[in-house]
Amino acid sequence: MARRNDHPGEQAAQDPIRLVAIRDTPLSVDEVFTAVGDDAAGGTALFVGTVRSHDGGADVDKLGYSCHPTAEAEMRRIAEEVAARFPVRALAAVHRVGDLAVGDLAVVVAVSCPHRGEAFEACRKLIDDLKHQVPIWKHQTFSDGTEEWVGAC
Repeated sequence: MARRNDHPGEQAAQDPIRLVAIRDTPLSVDEVFTAVGDDAAGGTALFVGTVRSHDGGADVDKLGYSCHPTAEAEMRRIAEEVAARFPVRALAAVHRVGDLAVGDLAVVVAVSCPHRGEAFEACRKLIDDLKHQVPIWKHQTFSDGTEEWVGAC
């Protein structure tokens, strides 16, 4: 009799990276969620980062993201690292660049794994590493006229 972890569905997929992109058009939660669909996954974790109306106690009027030409390759590298560390069945990550309004989607990532705990852990690792390592910069303009650049890495 095969042990539970011997079943192919308990393991990482052969090529789990389904979608990695940087876009200057609105992002779709449905697209990312659909990309990580996998019949062997018992858990799917999804994170959606949105533009908020404030930062550090100041009201945000507008926000823009820009990136280095290597940003998408860095996203893929991080996705590969997460897929190697966890039993990922499918993974997707998209980040927006350009001018965004309060409430717009800035980043959407999702990971499906055989179990929910693995999916949560892998998704958190994915978004945390993307935020800290991918060369994407945020330019915020506040209602008092001040501005701030925030570097992702």
